[in-house]
Amino acid sequence: MSETTHDSADSADSAVGVAPPPSPDDRLTPAELAAKYGLSVSGARPSLPDYVRQLWARRHFILAFSRAKLTAQYSQAKLGQLWQVATPLLNAAVYFFIFGVLLGGRDGTPGGKENYVPFLVTGVFVFTFTQTSVLNGVRAISSNLGLVRALHFPRASLPISVSLQQLQQLLFSMIVLIVILIGFGQFPAWSWLLIVPTLVLQFGFNTGLALIMARLGSKTPDLAQLMPFVTRTWMYASGVMFPLQHMLQTRADAPGWLVDVLQANPAAVYMDLMRFAFIDAYTGADLPPHVWALALGWAVVVGLGGFVFFWKAEERYGRG
Repeated sequence: MSETTHDSADSADSAVGVAPPPSPDDRLTPAELAAKYGLSVSGARPSLPDYVRQLWARRHFILAFSRAKLTAQYSQAKLGQLWQVATPLLNAAVYFFIFGVLLGGRDGTPGGKENYVPFLVTGVFVFTFTQTSVLNGVRAISSNLGLVRALHFPRASLPISVSLQQLQQLLFSMIVLIVILIGFGQFPAWSWLLIVPTLVLQFGFNTGLALIMARLGSKTPDLAQLMPFVTRTWMYASGVMFPLQHMLQTRADAPGWLVDVLQANPAAVYMDLMRFAFIDAYTGADLPPHVWALALGWAVVVGLGGFVFFWKAEERYGRG
């Protein structure tokens, strides 16, 4: 055999080579491979108990974030944080002139027309708490996309901080509200202690509502443009500017079932409880039936339901 033939055979052997032995992982599915090596899906939704624990671990961040948002809200205005009080007071002044003076909304106020200002201002402050929680909640994810995409944290922190921010704003505004109440002869009484459970229940309801709106708003940005019209309609249907029961029964001659439905809506329930706590002339007869059960029911159903509803889409926020 010539030297050329030997060289050709050696080249063929080196080109063919030796195939490596098959790996035991070749027959495993991707899911089986992940389980074998302890891998997990990036950004996967944690279980509900784990999610609650993660939120509790970040409670200081939630509080600090809400305070920072509250401080920055009016940082460009010369009056600064005074607008937290001035805005609802100016709204109350407009409502007093239009509904109280021009449209006769003072008729039917518990204890007489002299209680209309405490009645109106309490309603405006309490409803604003819910209204701003909804309007800011719908933007909780969409307005913080940079934070959502850059850091890993439970996304429910954002709508919860929105509701907490509005609670702090309401507590600050209540200083002025109490001054107004005292100026109109509504002095502190034991009934004022009912403010605490009422605010706790309303905060639970508002938080659940903010969570619901945050999930919906993250996928439908146009919802932020629609919600001001929805909340304004809700305000008119809740008796912020006038005694709801009196207006429906004497002015509108509404059927009894409609009166019951509107009085049982959560905004009206929490306003009624706050007015009952603050205004001496407000009695149990001015409250809807089973008012505390309604307040608790709304807080539990919307609060817990909104939390679960938001958690269900945890892995999808900030994507797409």
